[in-house]
Amino acid sequence: MTAALQSDYPPESEWTTDDLDALPEDGRRRELLDGVLLMSPSPTRKHQIIAGLLMAELHADCPDDYDVTQGVEVRINRTRSFIPDVLVTTSVAAAREPSKYEPHEVVLAIEIVSPSTRSIDRVLKPALYAQAGIPYYWRIETEGGALEVVTYRIDAVNEVYSETGRWTKFVDTGEPFPINLAISRITPRVR
Repeated sequence: MTAALQSDYPPESEWTTDDLDALPEDGRRRELLDGVLLMSPSPTRKHQIIAGLLMAELHADCPDDYDVTQGVEVRINRTRSFIPDVLVTTSVAAAREPSKYEPHEVVLAIEIVSPSTRSIDRVLKPALYAQAGIPYYWRIETEGGALEVVTYRIDAVNEVYSETGRWTKFVDTGEPFPINLAISRITPRVR
């Protein structure tokens, strides 16, 4: 166990996935960016409803060779680890019942933009997911009340995502499998 786990101070060098594994299961969302520990506040009700509805909608149309889940860690390397809000993986990887996926097992990573994670979800995570080789990325914008889904496909040569669509009524794409999703089906009810 590292010194970081025995006190309020981080390790002498950098945080690693070994340090993450040694932390208690306390429900906190911890991610690593190049050895720096990132902790996000608890998601809002709206965020969680969008994630749950999106997972259910994608699951309903998901072919047998894929699997849909939410909030499962993707270990990019020893000092970089992220937790997408929703993700599509290969069914072979899902059959392991993992608590962590490797990037090559993830087909689509989806982030729901929150006020506290705007820059991370819009800039940082897409750059690093593309660098890790994850073929597709979706970003769900929630500002202003109406949802917008922005879809991306990787340019594997340059390790960057290219935008493939901005959807405000329906997500209608064939990637990573045929998806025709009404945005209203993932929009939380106004209370």
